Amino acid sequence: MKKLVLVVALFIGTISVNAQTKEELQAQQAPKKDSIAALQAEVDALQAKINALPGWRKGAFGTIGGNISGFNNWYSKGAPNSSAGNIGLTVNAYANLLQDKFFWRNSANVNLSWVKLDDKDDVTDSDSFKSATDVFSITSLYGRKLSDKWAVSALGEYRTTIIDNFNDPGYLDLGVGMTWTPMDNLVVVIHPLNYNFVFSDLDAVYESSMGAKIVADYTATLGKVNLKSNLSAFQSYKSSDLSNWTWINSLGYTLWKGIGVGFDFGLRNNKQEALDYALSNGVVDANFDNVDNDLQSYWLFGLNYGF
Repeated sequence: MKKLVLVVALFIGTISVNAQTKEELQAQQAPKKDSIAALQAEVDALQAKINALPGWRKGAFGTIGGNISGFNNWYSKGAPNSSAGNIGLTVNAYANLLQDKFFWRNSANVNLSWVKLDDKDDVTDSDSFKSATDVFSITSLYGRKLSDKWAVSALGEYRTTIIDNFNDPGYLDLGVGMTWTPMDNLVVVIHPLNYNFVFSDLDAVYESSMGAKIVADYTATLGKVNLKSNLSAFQSYKSSDLSNWTWINSLGYTLWKGIGVGFDFGLRNNKQEALDYALSNGVVDANFDNVDNDLQSYWLFGLNYGF
């Protein structure tokens, strides 16, 4: 009985010592956390001052997504002997020169993907990858500052595809106007004088025109998150049929040494491209008045890497 009492006493004493030790360690840990938080605030303040200094700002991040699969004698499948694959790549890059009296902002976006579905029992079926998403755009914006938030600016923007039909169509916007920068990461371009050059073999569908150009771009690194959102819109003064807009978004979350997960999606509205697609697919009576101008979209999810 005495042994049992002694064991119980030792057990209770051990718990008390452990509890006390934990409380003591937590008490020692609390002021150190406060010190770390204070130091981090100082580091953030110094980084903000560094970011405000004149000079170049450069960066890039991208997403890679893909999968491949193969089936042999998988009879419950419509094509029991087949192989499939999907590969996608997105790259966002920027190089901005920020000075006291002017800025020069440059950016590029590339989004490419390929898909394959090969039915091995069908001799006419292709076993090669076909392009699925094909987006390429590059912009250059120069501004002469009138104040901290407003500048007189000139913009050049080029958009096309590069896998299947390079520069067919291709769009080149050149214009002047004003640029508003309400915060360091947000740039809004308002150009009422802009000419939209359209390059294509189908002159009956694609037409260049004068109009207004609106661009809103947000690019930021928030801790482990890389974020870019770009809206580019052209409103033709000649006809709404010649207007277009594209909204592209990229999100990357870093997990380890620059590697993480990324998600990209884009939306586009372009009636000239809708008419081109209809005519290319045998709708001989298609025109701007009766064509189905459906909203275009794409998305990609996969591994992400930030430079």
